[in-house]
Amino acid sequence: MAAKDIEKHKFKKGQTGNPNGRPRKLPELSKLMADILGDEKNGLSTAERILKAIEAKALRGDIKAAEMLLDRGYGKPRQTTDTNITSTEPLVIIRTIESDGK
Repeated sequence: MAAKDIEKHKFKKGQTGNPNGRPRKLPELSKLMADILGDEKNGLSTAERILKAIEAKALRGDIKAAEMLLDRGYGKPRQTTDTNITSTEPLVIIRTIESDGK
């Protein structure tokens, strides 16, 4: 861009590039979630009612609901793969440190 073109695109004195100002910041998501999931009705929190609804679906045969409960309760099962190497090139092994979730 030529210097003339740059000058045309600059803001004029007193003009702003954000006329509505900075958007209002939302409350912390974790606080909102705690408020919503902690609401009580008939002696049960929203979180408990949600879990009971998912449990009911799982017991009626909804595989996705059962999978969700089991994955959240016991963790997702590890996926393994078999690898057959047919190359004659040297094999390079890189050791990684696995996190145990702590």
